[in-house]
Amino acid sequence: MAVAVSVINYKGGVGKTTLAANLGAYLAAQGKRVLLIDLDPQGSLTFSFVSEDEWRDLYKDRKTVRLWFDRYIYDRAGTAFQDLIIQPPAVAERLAAQASRTRGTGRLDLICSDLGLINVDLELAPRLSSGSATQAAHNFLKVHSLLQEGIRSLPPDRYDFVLMDCPPNFYIVTKNALVASDHYLVPVRPDYLSTIGLDELERHVAQLVEEYNGYLGRVPAARLGPNEPGWQPIRPKLLGVVLTMVQLYRDQPIGVQEHYIRRLQEKGVPVFETRIRDNTSLFAEAPQWGVPVVLTQAHNPSQELAREELETLTQEFVQWL
Repeated sequence: MAVAVSVINYKGGVGKTTLAANLGAYLAAQGKRVLLIDLDPQGSLTFSFVSEDEWRDLYKDRKTVRLWFDRYIYDRAGTAFQDLIIQPPAVAERLAAQASRTRGTGRLDLICSDLGLINVDLELAPRLSSGSATQAAHNFLKVHSLLQEGIRSLPPDRYDFVLMDCPPNFYIVTKNALVASDHYLVPVRPDYLSTIGLDELERHVAQLVEEYNGYLGRVPAARLGPNEPGWQPIRPKLLGVVLTMVQLYRDQPIGVQEHYIRRLQEKGVPVFETRIRDNTSLFAEAPQWGVPVVLTQAHNPSQELAREELETLTQEFVQWL
């Protein structure tokens, strides 16, 4: 079975999408089979791999994660989760070219986002209400397990990793990701606004686990479908905090950022040793080529440092798992 990881932070602009894209790309370059799922309506992860024109012409109406939720909202039969998966061409070409220098040919697949995800929470919310306690429990489990159901429908040996780029909130779509996850990873920019929400996120995840597992006791015979084994207790664990957009002076974080880094360490949360330095222009330009920085050829010392940090971070990520 694949290891499923949600990449999440309540604050936008902390490098969440950059982290998910580069983690997935480097894992694939090391011979792993990776599925990326873009759950953010903004679609930044999607447009890191395909152009807006490609998405509109080829995928918008046929291959987005929104269609999977529509399957339940509108009782549409016939939508298969595996049919939503695409293989971004630029990355596939790059991985094939690098295969001779790695442990084998890895694979990076993607399920695209859609702006319509904004409305999914509103459309699913009425499905949570019911007259009886048993039916309410069943509805809660069903609504929050939709993404897990999709991932479980894939052949168990198809992927080594599933990485989900979550929206900056804790609504139903985000909860779906966490229900389907073994771990969650939190990219944090070392400043006040980016770090203050970590305690709140951990608390919300704990509440979701308690609520979801509590409902399981009320519907002991619940089934996802005739061929499914049924819902199981969830236990998404905080894998760690990744420090991003770190500003360095003489190879050390500047004073104000060092303050927030120490605060994180004092909280006792796991913090990755590898830090991603601030390189906004480099990461901002990468999506136009459809290939994450970690797979590109370095043309200057700044690019080389960024690529090395991302490679080291991914190696640390695998070790922590």
